[in-house]
Amino acid sequence: MPETLVVVSKIKKMVKEAGFRTGGDYIDNLSGKVEQIVKTSIEKVKTENKKKTLGAEDL
Repeated sequence: MPETLVVVSKIKKMVKEAGFRTGGDYIDNLSGKVEQIVKTSIEKVKTENKKKTLGAEDL
């Protein structure tokens, strides 16, 4: 099982407050998307080679 990169309780609360439930695979897939976003930002910053800090502009 991959590392979870989101706060599960907060995600489940948000979904529940909207009147829905989270499926068993939802959190794992959401975490995977977050991981991909972060990796893409890292590659963008590496390519530009101008800084060492990721910012909102790198999303």
